[in-house]
Amino acid sequence: MTDGTGALLTRTRRRVRRPGPGHPPRGDARPLAVLAAVFTLAQLALVRPGLGLGWDEIVYTSQVTSHHPAAFFSAPRSRGVSLLVAPVASWSDSTALLRVHLAVCSGLGLFLALRAWRGLFPTRVLVTAGAFFASLWVTLFYGPQAMPNYWVAVGALTAVGCFLRHRADPASGGPLWGVVAGAALMALMRPTDAVWTTVPLLALTLAGRHWRALLALTGGLLAGAVPWVVEAYTAFGGLGERLEEASRIQGGLGWHIAVDDQLRSLGGRALCRPCTGSMPHPVITLWWFALPLLAVLALAVAVRARRTLRTLLPLACATTAALPYLFLIAYAAPRFLQPAYALLAIPVADALWHLVTAPRGKWRPAVRALAVLALAGHLTAQLTVLVYTVDRTADSRRDWARTADALHRLGVRPPCLVTGFEAIPIGYYTGCSSGAIAGNNESTTAGEILRTADRVPVAALTGPDGTPPGYARPWPVHRIGELEARIAPAPGPGARG
Repeated sequence: MTDGTGALLTRTRRRVRRPGPGHPPRGDARPLAVLAAVFTLAQLALVRPGLGLGWDEIVYTSQVTSHHPAAFFSAPRSRGVSLLVAPVASWSDSTALLRVHLAVCSGLGLFLALRAWRGLFPTRVLVTAGAFFASLWVTLFYGPQAMPNYWVAVGALTAVGCFLRHRADPASGGPLWGVVAGAALMALMRPTDAVWTTVPLLALTLAGRHWRALLALTGGLLAGAVPWVVEAYTAFGGLGERLEEASRIQGGLGWHIAVDDQLRSLGGRALCRPCTGSMPHPVITLWWFALPLLAVLALAVAVRARRTLRTLLPLACATTAALPYLFLIAYAAPRFLQPAYALLAIPVADALWHLVTAPRGKWRPAVRALAVLALAGHLTAQLTVLVYTVDRTADSRRDWARTADALHRLGVRPPCLVTGFEAIPIGYYTGCSSGAIAGNNESTTAGEILRTADRVPVAALTGPDGTPPGYARPWPVHRIGELEARIAPAPGPGARG
């Protein structure tokens, strides 16, 4: 009897697929959505939309805005951030609107990246992982900023999660598109970071001859890197030349132990170059030393539970993502390690849940109380550093704005050119082009600057204890705070315009 009760029950059983040991339940996405919303609101409340643009943000944003001349775009940079800000920056010069746009995008990115791990870990682990990563001061600070590292982290989390889901269910093609998207996002933002991060994935696909996964991974990397590679040939003379120039700008890639530099930067230093001074208070860096211990515990738990790969792979990718910034460059910035923090967050969260649920009897309340105290201490330390960093950063960017106002009063108004000390940010705030005759942002010559001074206002800035360039020494000198501004004499009538 084909249409009887037995057939109906058979069809029902076919529709209800119970997850096996390799396919845990996918879980509810609503807690992840709530977490992403809280993360977005926290950025807007703590970092504030009115925070002025920073040096690197200016470089990326000026490439797509019609309100300011484009700043010099050096070899290590990639166009991904410019594309990210283009929906707002291409038609509006409102910094607040741009910050809101980036905060919303970063919240959505966190949600999608964590959702890529559904079915691999329980929802509570994913929420905890997201909360840990989102609560780091470096994540909150850079989430609403036009910088690439957070987006490399999102791409890495997405690519690794989808890669593991495909491994758990090879017949499903959907996760492969997630691998493509995650790899492409990483490569679009920072191609070299994308390669370092995906080394374990590439090795695993080659060793196991997983050709579909290899195609998805390499296809995503190549698709995201296309603009960078094309620009290497059109603007830098070739791929090798661009890589060589990028290495030179970064101080020469080689064996440099920068672990201590990264520790110093955890106190709120956006760029530690040169990285001198004392270490932050141990309370601020304690979480950094706890990460490898929790990672080892997570791996031990995973091996015991016979789900080693889904813990080992993000740990391996986090290691390769961090490697160049810990051992191959001679300076530090806390944002460089964001991809590693994002990948570590999943195993670390799994280890934390094991710590609070494994003890039995009288030990469980004590362990949970200790976990609550550790959480409170972690949040306090992160928020303290965040507030300090935001206030100090806001002060420095207000200084740029005040310098720009002073230059306006001295007659330096668009179209114009600013050279010398911090020319890129001050030039942007003034509405001028910027140029340098030496250094990592070399983009012009003394002769070109003098010829430009025959047409438009030109200001040469000298910082504290600095030496003015030879071409500007005859120009009238004006004090602007701690800076000296030499303004080129106005040419004859009708020369400018």
